[in-house]
Amino acid sequence: MTYGTKPPPAPVGLGLMALPGVYQPQADTLLLAEALDREELGPRTDALEIGTGTGALALHAAGRGARVTAVDVSWPAVVTARLNSLRRRLPLRVLHGDFAARTAGRRFDLVITNPPYVPAPGDRLPSYGPTRAWDAGPDGRGVIDRICADAPALLRPGGVLLMVHSGMCGAERTLDRLTGMGLAAEVTAKTAVPWGPVLRSRRAWLERQGLAAEAEEWEELVIIRAESE
Repeated sequence: MTYGTKPPPAPVGLGLMALPGVYQPQADTLLLAEALDREELGPRTDALEIGTGTGALALHAAGRGARVTAVDVSWPAVVTARLNSLRRRLPLRVLHGDFAARTAGRRFDLVITNPPYVPAPGDRLPSYGPTRAWDAGPDGRGVIDRICADAPALLRPGGVLLMVHSGMCGAERTLDRLTGMGLAAEVTAKTAVPWGPVLRSRRAWLERQGLAAEAEEWEELVIIRAESE
């Protein structure tokens, strides 16, 4: 990759600020960044990040020359990503609101997303607070399924969706949904990370739901890559 006068992109998450309640880069962010590094990006690449948080992944793509739009339902996240864009001196268009509404009529070469995917009691997704970044309904698919349904309308021919989520949510279900929408989908990476405090606090409920085995301590993360034909 030739950067010209631009420096190589900084490591994902390094030196980024985050307002209170904004999801900070973690293992899932880094796994998605590695998948992003395997894609060809350049000045003609129009990219979208759904749920940008600090803007770490959007800025990673912008650092490789892509024209990036980032969307988040959280105002603190939008402000954080805009500030980090200024601090990194990288162009980033950051929009507040629902991703489908804010991108209506637009198509992209690349869509990246680290959506909420933690299974949580209750049918309603949280409408405020930091839990919006991870709570995703009883099966963890409250946002994942929306992205799967909208992906074909977001992608140009040959466009790629990169999504990370927990194995608890069912990678096969995601593949089936994306394939059913006419995309060529596959799992391209997996890793395992120790349970964090949110999962540990829900152990009994997760076991009752059949989403976790007794005494389980590791969570599988997967990268789903889907390409529009």
